Amino acid sequence: MNLTTEMTDYMGLQGLLTDEEKLVRETARQFVNEHVLPIIEECAQTETFPEHLIRPMGELGFYGSNLPEKYGCAGLSNVAYGLLNYELERGDSGLRSFVSVQSSLVMYPVYAYGTEAQKEYWLPKMATGEVIGCFGLTEPDFGSNPAGMRTRAVREGNGKWRINGTKMWITNGSIAHVAVVWAKTDEGIRGFLVPTDTPGFSAPQMKGKWSLRASVTSELVLEDVIVDEEESLLPGVVGLKGPLGCLTQARYGIAWGTLGAAEMCYQTALDYALNRIQFDRPIAATQLQQKKLAEMVTELTKGQLLAYQLGRLKDAGTYTPAQVSMAKMNNANIAREIASAARTILGANGIMGEYPIMRHMANLESIYTYEGTHDMHTLIIGQEITGIPAFRS
Repeated sequence: MNLTTEMTDYMGLQGLLTDEEKLVRETARQFVNEHVLPIIEECAQTETFPEHLIRPMGELGFYGSNLPEKYGCAGLSNVAYGLLNYELERGDSGLRSFVSVQSSLVMYPVYAYGTEAQKEYWLPKMATGEVIGCFGLTEPDFGSNPAGMRTRAVREGNGKWRINGTKMWITNGSIAHVAVVWAKTDEGIRGFLVPTDTPGFSAPQMKGKWSLRASVTSELVLEDVIVDEEESLLPGVVGLKGPLGCLTQARYGIAWGTLGAAEMCYQTALDYALNRIQFDRPIAATQLQQKKLAEMVTELTKGQLLAYQLGRLKDAGTYTPAQVSMAKMNNANIAREIASAARTILGANGIMGEYPIMRHMANLESIYTYEGTHDMHTLIIGQEITGIPAFRS
């Protein structure tokens, strides 16, 4: 198997795809092979994001790719968007996270909740990568319970709002030009588009991570930040359903993306097992290693088919947030397990930067937790099938 050109496809997934969806996947894989894989290990080691790739990805239509062409986007199917995430995370979770935040957590709320003027101003610039966005929901004391947020926005009169608060674990924060900030108001939770050069806004970068090292993670600090209602307030939604609607979009992309990381780990382990000679034969000839590889490809294949069906439901407009939770929960979990099994096949070499496995393992630890922890998604599914919320029990 060629690690760089062929997708792991045990059940003929690609036969279910349209020509456009195949082209999107192939284009993204070629981009990752040529521009990401040669540099990503150094980026992770030095804790830097490859910012020089931002505009080229925009030129290829990677941002907001499932949003309408009217706003400079590609207008692709949700399955195509999922495949894009798959291939990007095959390179690195940090790359997929950048595109996911830009697309699902910034461009989507502008499209879904913004005015026509806001859409026309922001979306074309975001689609090209000229403008980078970030999403401010999580706070230092409120992760799984976003309703407890302390960030507050108050009307100042004359069409102005004053925002005060702090956000934490914000992807792209320190390099963003605009932040979608969710804040409590007297009328409920509201979303605001806050240019990052607004007085009182700062975004110090968080360093020292052992995971997602090739991704920019930041804190957002808003101290008496004044914004204009017409330009900044997203008028189309009030309440927690606004940010949760965005998270559903992002979780869908993650359900695909984690499988890309899993595929890279599986293919690396398979290639290594076929070529690593011990006791005069490749270790792939042993029952123990074949068992690991068989289980890995089985779980990867099940995850692919789950993500594909969810994508078709999303394109038909018949999916539910709990179905997205199932795909995110399952696929992040099996990717984590595949990465761990792959590391054991490589033995001591599995921890070396020469191979991508340890980097993916560390990244998947974050993804297992972010955009809704594994446990919270379990409870979301539990509530849907029983009708009983267990979040506070």
